[in-house]
Amino acid sequence: MSVPEVLLEKARLASQNAYAPYSEFSVGAAIRWRGGHVSTGANVENASYGLTLCAERVAVVTAASEGHREVEEVALWVESDKAASPCGACLQVLVEFCSDPSAVRLTMASRQGARIETLADLMPQPFRLREPDPERA
Repeated sequence: MSVPEVLLEKARLASQNAYAPYSEFSVGAAIRWRGGHVSTGANVENASYGLTLCAERVAVVTAASEGHREVEEVALWVESDKAASPCGACLQVLVEFCSDPSAVRLTMASRQGARIETLADLMPQPFRLREPDPERA
């Protein structure tokens, strides 16, 4: 399997752990970080909808809490017929952990196929308080 296929399989497996009793929309994410570490996450819903966590943010927070700082590639899997893009909040969180959004490939897949975009394609003007410092990653 190639790197994107491995990430997609990890995302697909992560989606099986989704807690989605309200939307019944299971999402899995797999993120490859600088150095090769891969983190995964699944969406976790809450009756108070604003407290719901998307799979992408679960994967980022898990890895960031372990010291990872530079996202290199993202794969998303949805148990649906149509691939879905990350929400704006997830895109902003991903941007926080990359120095060059145009270099971060996002593969978004479902049962019917996949599409690939860059983080910059999906978030062309991210909010930044300062320019990223590649040395901090």
